[in-house]
Amino acid sequence: MKQLFEEMKQILEQGDDLVLVTVIAGSGSTPRGAGARMIVRKDGTTMGTIGGGAVEYQAGRMALDVLKSKSSFSKGFKLVKGQVADLGMICGGDVVVYFQYVSPDNRDFLAICEEGIQACERDEDSWIITDITDETAWAVGIYSESRGFAGITVEGDIEPLTQAKAVQTSVSGRKYYSEPLQRAGTVYVFGGGHVAQELVPVIAHVGFKCVVYDDRPEFANSRLFPDAVNTIVGDFTSVFDKVTIREQDYVVIMTRGHQCDYDVQKQVLKTPAHYIGVMGSRQKLMTLAGKLKAEGFTDQDIERFYSPIGLAILAETPAEIAISVAGELIMVRARREGRTK
Repeated sequence: MKQLFEEMKQILEQGDDLVLVTVIAGSGSTPRGAGARMIVRKDGTTMGTIGGGAVEYQAGRMALDVLKSKSSFSKGFKLVKGQVADLGMICGGDVVVYFQYVSPDNRDFLAICEEGIQACERDEDSWIITDITDETAWAVGIYSESRGFAGITVEGDIEPLTQAKAVQTSVSGRKYYSEPLQRAGTVYVFGGGHVAQELVPVIAHVGFKCVVYDDRPEFANSRLFPDAVNTIVGDFTSVFDKVTIREQDYVVIMTRGHQCDYDVQKQVLKTPAHYIGVMGSRQKLMTLAGKLKAEGFTDQDIERFYSPIGLAILAETPAEIAISVAGELIMVRARREGRTK
């Protein structure tokens, strides 16, 4: 989403208008759910996706008409199996799409783009909230826990709007569409070796904030990990001197040796981390589990580990292992957000 905000900001600052196309509701086997977005520029080029296929094709054509009429509206699409097969749409379902015309003179929307970029960089929960009471004059805003509202203000209880997934609901007589913009949570990668070097770019690309921690400066620096928000050089026996791990955080343990893994495991088991993954063979992990139990950790503690780390895709190379770990992190995050399909 940050890239979409950055692109819209650039287009508007260049003096051009645009159409923001948003899926606000979907049912059945639609390719993308509520919250999928696409920008359409005046030359017909796009950024983002609402799922491809027939709906995206038709939406792109309609957006060009919106740029001419300078009006905003929503439209429902009913998808039927086999419809426009040459465009790749083979699933059924209904989808409602909102076409929002944005003028370069709309300074309020430009300010929202700037706030959205900043919100994506903060490690806290935030939401895009749109007042859809008047279909032709939607007002967009952002709500974050530390800064409150920007762009719009909602009167009344906002809890129904701050859910883990996109919702349409009414508050104090007005109708809103709300979706998460940024979810708090950092992935702490302990160990900056070959797998970590493959992993960090992948998970950063799908929206995870990553911190790499190693006791060797050559394996914990921004040159090696340009996609990490931070790199930390520290002792594996005292990680809490440098980091604080919260309930919304993820821990990936892939250090250079069994002892270092064990040192980190002992400490992170004492945190409320949402996910703890440990790389290694089953034999290695059983040995480490035995040592942890000897120190007083319980079977319930040991069961918190995702080990061996990653989805079971028969991965062997560092790049393949990175993909399997990324898939597992995506799955765990989706479950946390209440996604079931």
